[in-house]
Amino acid sequence: MSRRAIVVGGGVIGAACAHYLNLTDWDVTVVERKEFGSGAAHANCGLISPSHVLPIPQPGVIAKSLKGMLFPNSPFAIKPRLDIALWSWLFQFARHCNQRDMLESGETLQRMLNSSRLLYDELIANESLDVEWQTEGVLFPFLHQDGMEHFAETDRLLREHFGLGAVRYDGAELSKLEPALKPELAGGWHYTADAHLKPDKLMSAWKVRLEERGVTIREHHEFLGFGEPAPHNGSSSSHGATRVVTSKGEFEADAFVVATGAWTPLLNQSLGCRVPIQPGKGYSMTMARPKICPKIPMIFEEHRVAVTPWPSGYRLGSIMEFAGYDATLDPKKMAMLRAGAAHYLHEPSAEPVVEEWFGWRPMTPDSLPIIDRCPNFNNVYLAAGHNMLGVSMAPVTGKLIAEMMNGQTPHVPIEPMSLKRF
Repeated sequence: MSRRAIVVGGGVIGAACAHYLNLTDWDVTVVERKEFGSGAAHANCGLISPSHVLPIPQPGVIAKSLKGMLFPNSPFAIKPRLDIALWSWLFQFARHCNQRDMLESGETLQRMLNSSRLLYDELIANESLDVEWQTEGVLFPFLHQDGMEHFAETDRLLREHFGLGAVRYDGAELSKLEPALKPELAGGWHYTADAHLKPDKLMSAWKVRLEERGVTIREHHEFLGFGEPAPHNGSSSSHGATRVVTSKGEFEADAFVVATGAWTPLLNQSLGCRVPIQPGKGYSMTMARPKICPKIPMIFEEHRVAVTPWPSGYRLGSIMEFAGYDATLDPKKMAMLRAGAAHYLHEPSAEPVVEEWFGWRPMTPDSLPIIDRCPNFNNVYLAAGHNMLGVSMAPVTGKLIAEMMNGQTPHVPIEPMSLKRF
């Protein structure tokens, strides 16, 4: 008799967990409060980035962020409010803004990202997923020479500590590599190992394949709790959940995975523990391809705007706004995306605009995800808090969850991603 697993959350992490559990003969059901794939994975920039090993908390990042917030068009913002969880999170974030923690977190991120990059190659080939997969790398162009030289220090650190290095292009060399860029830029850095895909196509193709493999996907089933209550806080006892309670019924299983992204802290009472995740609101704009369209995805560090081209479209994305679960789409943020890209590209945008979107990234204080067993249940697992790298780290997370639930040794050390670290 096969073992039954329920994955709570139908985003990219939940899809990956369902996939790898299904491959190891679990009978899997996914319960999702909205539509499968409608969360943060729907309209992000779709970068698969082994180069993104440095965590967000770094030496000097707080002063830089506070300085940027003085300007009305800052891509970083905190909505002032009395929120104990937010200020506790910010305090923990500040504690990690040092060289030692940055490098330690970077080592774990590199293991995760390298594993996921290889797993994507296998996944797309083995499952024949049509996701507009491309391996052009990621380009970091700079307007000013001081920006180029400042990033040279980052590139040096990545080379020395992580074995990562970019190809440097100065002046006109850059526009030869990428003709969509204006010729007067100072230069840029090209990380060639990165890849990209179209995340909404990933989710729709993955859904089809999961259902073909026998995974049950229940949409519009809001998770309300587990069938067995968690012990009171402070109790050392642990027991197993027997079922999940949703807005449309109860479902029994042998084990459970909570992959609810930025919404995970709202489940603290059901989980019987505190999950230190803050929702970091991001925006994107999807449109037709410009006539002069980039071939390489780009991140404009000086204006914090990302650009991703696909055969079927083109997307601008950015912004990190700590505003709780504010569900308004700010047109000023959309204008910022266009304005930021206009400094670099001959044609920064095009018509028609297909979608203007926002979503919440699940941000942890140290930029590492939480992959662990819930301390108050012996059969409930957490897979959340992937910050801005959820799509990048989805396959490795799914494989790690399957290894844990199958009693195997995880192929990537999971101790740094334990909930106990907070």
